[in-house]
Amino acid sequence: MRRRRADKRLARKDPKYSNQLVGKFINMIMKQGKKSIAEKIVYNCLDIIKEKSGNSNSLEVFTAAIENVRPLLEVKSRRIGGATYQVPIEVKQQRGIFLAMMWIRNFAHAKKNRPMEEKLAEEIISAYKKEGSAIKKREDTHKMAEANKAFSHYRW
Repeated sequence: MRRRRADKRLARKDPKYSNQLVGKFINMIMKQGKKSIAEKIVYNCLDIIKEKSGNSNSLEVFTAAIENVRPLLEVKSRRIGGATYQVPIEVKQQRGIFLAMMWIRNFAHAKKNRPMEEKLAEEIISAYKKEGSAIKKREDTHKMAEANKAFSHYRW
């Protein structure tokens, strides 16, 4: 049995932009192994972002949106004695990026009556402008961590 953690594998870069973050986002959008459909959705989304945002570089908008949504703190439950405490911890960068992409995907998916490309583009643009559901989720996470700051000494 292996005694230490396996090395993390890096996500592949996407074929169109050769960007690792976009490749990771495509994998997150993918359902049931249908990567070509996920690529179409993400690439069409980036084209829509280019049209709507006025910024000619849609990758800049995408990376800035991910960075705006990425949480710095989160809470984890720790059971101590018989009580469960919500202990605030710092979020590593990789997990923060994962949470940001997951929140953007989930809030875009929850919207109704439009194609996924449009919903995703709208959510990314609103995150770029520091408004919208994903930013609200980040702020709620930070408020929860701030409220439970008294229990930070239980962190290990």
